[in-house]
Amino acid sequence: MTKIALIGAGSATFSRRLLADLLSWPELQDAEFALMDVDTGRLDLIEALAKRMVSDKGAGATVLATTDRKRALDGADHVISTLAIGYAYEPDRPDVAIPQQYGLNQTVADTIGVGGVFRYLRTMPAILEIGQDMRSLCPDSLWLNYVNPMNMLMWTIGELLPQQRAVGLCHSVQGTADRLAGFVGIDKDELSYWVAGINHQAWFLDLRHKTYRGEDLYPRLRRAMEEPETYEKDRVRFEVMRNFGAFVTESSRHMSEYVPWFRRTTEDCARYTPDHVPAGAVGEQHSGAGNGQRTQSQQAGQLAAVPNRRQQVWESIKQQVAGEQPIDYKTSREYCSYIVHAVESNTSFRFNGNVPNTGLITNLPPGCNVEVPILVDGAGLHPCYVGDLPAQLASINRTNVNVQELAVKGFINGDRDAIHQACLLDPLASASVPLDDIRKMVEELFVANAKWLDRFQTSAASGNGAPRAAAATVE
Repeated sequence: MTKIALIGAGSATFSRRLLADLLSWPELQDAEFALMDVDTGRLDLIEALAKRMVSDKGAGATVLATTDRKRALDGADHVISTLAIGYAYEPDRPDVAIPQQYGLNQTVADTIGVGGVFRYLRTMPAILEIGQDMRSLCPDSLWLNYVNPMNMLMWTIGELLPQQRAVGLCHSVQGTADRLAGFVGIDKDELSYWVAGINHQAWFLDLRHKTYRGEDLYPRLRRAMEEPETYEKDRVRFEVMRNFGAFVTESSRHMSEYVPWFRRTTEDCARYTPDHVPAGAVGEQHSGAGNGQRTQSQQAGQLAAVPNRRQQVWESIKQQVAGEQPIDYKTSREYCSYIVHAVESNTSFRFNGNVPNTGLITNLPPGCNVEVPILVDGAGLHPCYVGDLPAQLASINRTNVNVQELAVKGFINGDRDAIHQACLLDPLASASVPLDDIRKMVEELFVANAKWLDRFQTSAASGNGAPRAAAATVE
């Protein structure tokens, strides 16, 4: 019997969808599902939903719900991680509010950049604990990670747990492909593409109708970009394509905070991301640490709406458990169930995933984490060779890889200075905030996140020569 462990099963975003996807495959309907979360209220609800799904499908699957991670992982064939550590979507969460005081206007602040660095520092210890448990309890398992910030987490897994079969999963490639199909006026199933780069910043290197011999769709996409109604739907990504020649995988909302051109001023934000414009004046100055004043923005309003939307998800799940609302069993576009099915049925599936750069993209640094096409079957994962990206696209990627490299170094070595340097090199931060203020901002973020950052000193950085915390090791 195949055992599938879901760590962070209390996720309102993923658990319901992934469980329905996995149970949609006949080959997986007798699997053992081990659901693990520390939030017993959410865990109980997902357990009830999973059992309702098994009953609906007439399947022979079994469901185990536990707060014991080791019990969930013991003997697992596949491990899916969907957890979150610390601040999530609070409208005044420090990863957004503190940088905003200094004039750094992020939109999501959890995948790349300054906010991404601190989410990584909060999250990586828990991810490392999972990996260490897997090494002793299920060493041959396949780890399917959905947790962000993807690049930094997966880079560290590659460094500290190199023998573990692992891949990072995202839905930006297939989501963007569906969007592009709409822009060029074809059915999404008729789109053929080749995508590579880094997570949240991968590039549609080839975009065709039906097959590699079919029509090159980039000329049609460029014509669509000139239509005001279409341009308005994706201003940032169209500007990137106009200037650099390729469409990027992550949304305009995300991409605007990964590069230096779209969020430096209020005017920039209004021009390129009108739904994410800070309300303060251009260049609004920091008003002092600890005074509790936060710049308000449309973004904060959107973040404030997230808890209500998530509560609606939980209410929907309760209704499905009670049989008052139908469960959608149509397999979604998430890659997870297709991968598990391909391994267990020894059939082939191609997807884009995040793995160490073992010569896959030759003009990005060896060992960094890259997003490339991957073939999977009963023998496991087979990442595809891409070669050189176009120089201008690799250059954009490297500006983010630089940040990731120093953040990973900082975590592994307990090196506070490396974290400062990672944030100093962030493209948007360096374009928006003076050097000395970035250092002050990072120190405030260290204080705000101190309860999760045991490996770092909590006092102010003392510059070169300051003592370091112990380096990360895997016993």
